Amino acid sequence: MLKKRLDFGLEIKSVNDAGEFSGYGSVFDVKDSYGDIVVRGAFENSLTDWKTKGRMPALLWQHDTREPIGVYTRMEEDDRGLYLEGKLLIDADPVAKRAHAHLKAGSISGLSIGYSLPDTGFTWDKDKKAFILKEINLWEVSLVTFPANDSARIETVKAAFSAGETPDIRTLEAFLRDAGFSAKQAKAFLSQGYKALNHRDGAQELMEALKTRNFTQ
Repeated sequence: MLKKRLDFGLEIKSVNDAGEFSGYGSVFDVKDSYGDIVVRGAFENSLTDWKTKGRMPALLWQHDTREPIGVYTRMEEDDRGLYLEGKLLIDADPVAKRAHAHLKAGSISGLSIGYSLPDTGFTWDKDKKAFILKEINLWEVSLVTFPANDSARIETVKAAFSAGETPDIRTLEAFLRDAGFSAKQAKAFLSQGYKALNHRDGAQELMEALKTRNFTQ
C-alpha cells in the first residue's frame, strides 16, 4: 500500500532543555489543506498495534528515514486530537540538537505524519467536500519545516509512478478534483479511463490540466 503524508501545523504545548516536548500532532474535525478531515478513532487501531509490538511510530526529521532524531514516549487520542510526547536525543545526535533549537525558537512550524489508509479507512463527504479519514495506519511522525503545501499531493502522485507504484484511488481522485473536475468526472475517468469522458465532460481539458500540473516527468 502506498504510504502518504498527512500534514499539520505543530501545536507544541511544552518543550524543555532536556529535549522533551509535548503537543498535538492532529486535531480532529478540522479540514486540512488537502481537503481531509480526521475524526476521532482514526488512530485507535494503529496505536493498539504499535502497543502490541512494544514500540512507537518513528520520530523523524523531515521524513528522512536516515534521520531518526528521538523517540516518542506517549501517543494517544483524546477529545481534541492525537496527543503526543517525545524526547529528542540532543546529547547523542547533532540533528536532534538542531531540531531542539528550532523548536525552542519557534522556527519549526509543522508536523507531518507518514501513513497509509486501508481500503475502508475513508469516505467522501459531498457536503463538506472533504475526505473523512476514519482509520489511519500510522508509520512515523516527523518534525518538518513547513506543514502542508499545495504541491504535496502532486508530488505524491509523481513519486508513486516514478517508483513503479500505482497511487491509490483516493489520491488520484483528489488530484483530479484539484485539477477542476467534478467528483462524477473523476470517478468516471478512474473507473473506465479516458474514453469514459466525452468532450462535453471535458476530456481535453482534463489532459491539459494534467500537463500543466506536471503530472508526468
